Formats: sequence, C-alpha cells, structure tokens
Amino acid sequence: QVQLVESGGGLVQAGGSLRLSCTLSGRSFDSTDMGWFRQAPGKQREFVAVMWRGGSTYVVDSVKGRFTISRDNAKNTVYLQMNSLKPEDTAVYYCAADRNLPSLGAYAYRRSGSWDYWGQGTQVTVSS
Repeated sequence: QVQLVESGGGLVQAGGSLRLSCTLSGRSFDSTDMGWFRQAPGKQREFVAVMWRGGSTYVVDSVKGRFTISRDNAKNTVYLQMNSLKPEDTAVYYCAADRNLPSLGAYAYRRSGSWDYWGQGTQVTVSS
C-alpha cells in the first residue's frame, strides 16, 4: 500500500520560511515522480512544483524564485523549501506521487488527475 506522509506546515509571518517534507512508503522512491499542489479555501487545487525521478524540476511562475523542490532518495523524501512567504501562499499543501509522469512538455503534471497517489495535506498559514 502506497502512502505519502507530509509534515512541516504551520503558521509563519509574511517574509518567513517553511520547509515541507513528504515521505513515500510502499513503492520504490527512485522510480517515482514527486510533486506538490496546494488548495486555498474556496479555490481549486493548483499545481506548485514537480520533480521527476531523473532530477528535472519545474515550479509554477507564482512561486518561482521563492520555492524550491528537492528530493533525498536515501530518505524516500521530497521537500518543498518555501522562502519569502506571502499571505496568498496560505493553503493546504498536498504531496503527490506518480509511477510515470509524462515529461515537462506534456503539461500533465499540472493536472491533479494525472497523479496516482496523494498525501493527506498539511496546512500552511502566512500572516500579514
């Protein structure tokens, strides 16, 4: 059974930083593509960042230069380092995993329906 467990959310002031972690169990992390989505109250879940198994990454324009996705294959964990946080970053952040995500040009990574597995979410609240 594949499981994703997120941690690291919390309350932070604008301009602060948080690092989210997501640990995968139940399948080989080395052969899994990983990503992050977020969902603010009253809004649809939106793509934030992706890291393919080969190491390629992509982050959405709204967080580019502030958020970084990385992975530690030895720990079966993907991270989302979030710096210079803004109140509009407030959301529940979800970790996602996929057995074989299409490449960057296919844009499949942007659609939540493209991903095979999901974590339970972790709340991030940024106060002004």
